[in-house]
Amino acid sequence: MNRISHSFTHENKSGSLYLVATPIGNLSDISRRACQVLQDVDFIAAEDTRVTVKLLAHLDIKNELVSYHKHNMKSSGKVILSRILNGESCALATDAGTPGISDPGEDLVRLCICSDVPVVAIPGPCAAVAALSVSGFCADRFTFEGFLPADKKKRGARLCELKNDNRTLVFYEAPHKLLRTLRDMQDTLGDRNISISREITKIYEETLRFSLSKAISHFEATAPRGEFVLVVEGAASDKAAIAAASIGSLDAAKAMAVSLIDNGLSVRDAVKKAALETGCSKNELYKAVQLQAAQPLDV
Repeated sequence: MNRISHSFTHENKSGSLYLVATPIGNLSDISRRACQVLQDVDFIAAEDTRVTVKLLAHLDIKNELVSYHKHNMKSSGKVILSRILNGESCALATDAGTPGISDPGEDLVRLCICSDVPVVAIPGPCAAVAALSVSGFCADRFTFEGFLPADKKKRGARLCELKNDNRTLVFYEAPHKLLRTLRDMQDTLGDRNISISREITKIYEETLRFSLSKAISHFEATAPRGEFVLVVEGAASDKAAIAAASIGSLDAAKAMAVSLIDNGLSVRDAVKKAALETGCSKNELYKAVQLQAAQPLDV
């Protein structure tokens, strides 16, 4: 007998679909409510029954498992819905984290909603939110992009769409695709700051924070391992971007001019050359370097 109760009132005699968030690594992160639901439902739909059966064994829960994944979601979804409409309750469990987030669970949710079946969230772990929370970036407004398209052209188009988005951007990525993705991000988004979390809540959990260029250098030297969440700083606002670009250009030009002066070039020639190569204003550059150079310059 199903012992689960919820706040839905429903005129027909259908059961319910429970979206049960499961640990993304540390099994201690499972909630008591999630355990109770997994125990009490009539059956559990799992993205990978081999993964879920290990969790159930750890929790000492014995319940029927059915397979529901991207390769069988159309046929399996119909069977699951039919059982729910006949009064059974089902718990949907992904391999790790919250069902329906970047996995086929969203299709089953829509199927149930269209059939007026109650869908109940049993909240818990989510890798995207965990990584965002430790990134140090603004979390007031963010966009979750999940996995970028595998096709290079489509991937580039997606990143182009996000280029001017000033919300924090959150992505998932597999280790063998990480470097490709980081390079594409730098090419399209520029050399922004990024927070990279891997193996969240697991033994080798790690969060690295640096620029995209430094991230590329790091993973060129160190082979990526584990599952990754990439949290990328959003685009600067127009005024901030102009100011940052101006400051960055002036600083780079100043450093170049000082180096040229140190290597024997006159202040006039050093400023002229550095301004030409960086696009910085010659007058502004001269003002920036004149405190470090004794020679006057007739601009």
